[in-house]
Parts: sequence; structure tokens; C-alpha cells
Amino acid sequence: MDIANIIQTIAIYAIPVLFAITVHEAAHGYVARYFGDNTAAMLGRVTLNPLKHIDPIGTIAMPLFLYIATGGAFLFGYAKPVPVHFGRLRNPRWDSVWVALAGPGVNLIQAIVWGIALYLLRGADVQERFFLEMCRAGVLVNVVMFVFNLFPLPPLDGGRVMTSLLPTRLAIPFSRIEPWGFFIVMALVVAGVISNLWMRPLMSLTFGFLDLVLSPLAALLR
Repeated sequence: MDIANIIQTIAIYAIPVLFAITVHEAAHGYVARYFGDNTAAMLGRVTLNPLKHIDPIGTIAMPLFLYIATGGAFLFGYAKPVPVHFGRLRNPRWDSVWVALAGPGVNLIQAIVWGIALYLLRGADVQERFFLEMCRAGVLVNVVMFVFNLFPLPPLDGGRVMTSLLPTRLAIPFSRIEPWGFFIVMALVVAGVISNLWMRPLMSLTFGFLDLVLSPLAALLR
């Protein structure tokens, strides 16, 4: 085990991960407040303070343990979910779609911002590997969060969107999956189903989208 390499990797990923999870969770709370539910705001969760969103087990202990135990082959973590009372939204069925999409949406925006930063550093002929790798990490982390959270199974954001889009007769039984959803998702991750059938294809499409969006900047800095 290369301890120095592990420490370096943690240092590179720390800031991108903190921003990714903090802005993701704050976005849920902000959009919920906009549509009528002030729960997260009253609990101080509509904030960019990462300490309000970090879960000691899910954000720190579990990812570190998995990274060390698997040599970086498998990594998973989570932040404290922002509390949302969907019944308090002005139009619970449709407003909940926007609340759910807010988190992945800001992850996609962050991926674009990190990509812009990477191109600007290259354009300025910055050779410091740490900053270049941090920008690449920022793109990767946010693309992973964007795609993973859109998986259509509650309690993931994609599952909440699916619940809102399904007819009521299907949405009600589908929503009842949520108490066991985390364990189902973990089983699908370990079995490689989510990685092979969801993550890889959609990540490839997302990276293609980022290349398209960033292509004018790339051409300008050549």
C-alpha cells in the first residue's frame, strides 16, 4: 500500500468532493424553499458550509475505508440528506421534480466550471500537477454524482423524479420501495449492474456533452 499516493489522492479530491456534496445538498434546500417548503432553511441546511452537510460515516469514514480496502477500485459515500416535506410544496407532484433535479443539476454545472478552470490553467501554461489534477477530479466527481443520483430508484433523486412522473396508481407502490432503496442500490452497485448498465453509458454521454459545451473555449485557447 502506497501511503504517500493515498494521501496525495485524498488531497486532490478533498476540495472537489466537499464542493460537490455541499452545493448538491444546499441546492435541494434552496429549491424546496423557493417552491414553498422552508424546512431545510429553518434547520440551517440551505448553506454552503460543508460542516452542515457532512455525515461522519458516509462522507468520511466509509469512503476512506473503501478506498484503502479496495485500493481505489470501489468508492462510495453520501452526505446528510436535506430534509424536504414534499407535502408543503405548492404543487407537491411537480415541484418535487425540480427539488430532486436541483442536486444533480448543480453537479453538472460544477463539472462545467471545473472543466473551464482546467482549460484556463492550460491556457495560462500552468504546469503545477496538483491544480491540474484537482480540476480533473472536480469534473469526474461531479459527473459521477450527476449520473449516479439520476438512477431511477428512491431514495436517489432519479427515483423521486420517477415517482412524480408515474401515474398515481403506479407511483404509490413505487414510492414504498424507498425504505429499502439504499440496500437495493448497494446490491446493484456491488453486482456491477449500475456500473455497467447505467454509470458507464451515461457518463460517456455526459463527458461528450461537456466536450461540446467546452469546445469553444478549447478552440479559443489553442
